Amino acid sequence: MSRCMHITVLCFAELAEAIQTSRFELELPDDADVEAAMNILCTRYSPIRSRRDALAIAVNECFADSSHPLHHGDTMALVGPVSGG
Repeated sequence: MSRCMHITVLCFAELAEAIQTSRFELELPDDADVEAAMNILCTRYSPIRSRRDALAIAVNECFADSSHPLHHGDTMALVGPVSGG
């Protein structure tokens, strides 16, 4: 029997508008990492897929690379490019 975990995904600004939500839950296999989560998100949400290369990922408020392991209850934020003035 395979086990699963749930994480919270946060999106901001233009990305949140494009997918029409800023916060949602994602079910993943128990051994998932950031890469696995992103693969699922890109399959489900074309706006995430089209912006994938420009997104930074944070897990529990710390930037993370694609091999970062995820755990039940984690929060993964998709952070788009920011311009300022």
